[in-house]
Amino acid sequence: MLTQSFADAVIEAERIITSAPHIRSEQDLAEGYDYLAGSIRAALQLAWAYQRDFPFFVSSTGPYTKLGLDNPDTLYFHSYLRDDAEYVVSGRRGTTADLSFQVLNGDYSPARVPDSLTAFDDRDIEIAPDGTFELRFGPARADVGPGYFTLGPGSAMLIVREVYSDWATEQPGIVTIRRADRAGAAPPPADSGALAKRYGVAGKILLSRLRTFLAFPEWFYLKLPVNTLTEPRRTPGGLATQYSSVGHFDLAQDEAMIITVPAADKSIAPYQGIQLGSMWYISLDYINHQTSLTADQARADPDGQLRFVVSERDPGVVNWLERTGHQRGYVQIRWQRLSKELGPADGPQVQVLAVDDIPRLLPFYDQARVAPGEHAERIAARQAAVARRMLG
Repeated sequence: MLTQSFADAVIEAERIITSAPHIRSEQDLAEGYDYLAGSIRAALQLAWAYQRDFPFFVSSTGPYTKLGLDNPDTLYFHSYLRDDAEYVVSGRRGTTADLSFQVLNGDYSPARVPDSLTAFDDRDIEIAPDGTFELRFGPARADVGPGYFTLGPGSAMLIVREVYSDWATEQPGIVTIRRADRAGAAPPPADSGALAKRYGVAGKILLSRLRTFLAFPEWFYLKLPVNTLTEPRRTPGGLATQYSSVGHFDLAQDEAMIITVPAADKSIAPYQGIQLGSMWYISLDYINHQTSLTADQARADPDGQLRFVVSERDPGVVNWLERTGHQRGYVQIRWQRLSKELGPADGPQVQVLAVDDIPRLLPFYDQARVAPGEHAERIAARQAAVARRMLG
């Protein structure tokens, strides 16, 4: 059977899911099978998108193909490259808080994070008054001008990230890619041998992504003390202008975690956001629940601090991050498009307390309270915003 290699990979993938060490409940297992479905879909999509001579951008992750603690505020795109070819990337800059480009020398694996060979944001490119731009990526040349970025040896993937801070008002841009010397040409038609190879590649992608992103938290999260967050640090993987603070939580049903972090000056960090993730190292449901907030979506206190309440029970405050039934999970704060380095004073402080004590111990509690029906209105706005920009 031509598809046998992929069928075998799916069976092995189910074994990986059912033997995951963090499974403690039926919810954990059910979420694992849901994660598996998205991973199967993504693996097939990525295998068929492997076109280095006739490339196009494909969605790297989305609401139904999650991986790698995907940021609810980001649209991720990637295309495959050859390091000896030249590519033209063109488009129109939207109004999002950040637009960045990164070249990797491979993909993530259970053993390593790929090296970032080039990383920059839109401040490093020339954008016309109408928002259009054109970049070129290719081998080292003596006659390059502005907008040409050299592909180092081993360059294999170009990642583009569009990051939203205000889901309601910011507009997406357009980005396309083509190999410079292939305009007007076409790839050869697929035959059975090529399709069998693609099914085999899809199986390898499926198993690699599951193993990688179950191992990933061991490298960066689970060795940290529980219910704490790190100081801001450069995000692993070489993003030039992104810092993050990470941690993992383990909270009882009646416990809450208050995370206090300064609201960043937008001239320094146009994007600041916080999110929760499950033990599968993927985002919680950010469409139908408030499991993430950007600085624009959150309400700052009079002292300039953002205070987020992570809890299962509704604490009645605007910056509630819903655990959606998860006793354990991950927390990440990101700052992007930074114009300065961050230090400990820019980072978060954490307090664990009983949910019943929030009215007494949460600073500015009265200003943080929500009116009846306000939380449902905020969820409705999230659902509408995701429907506009993040289907896939």
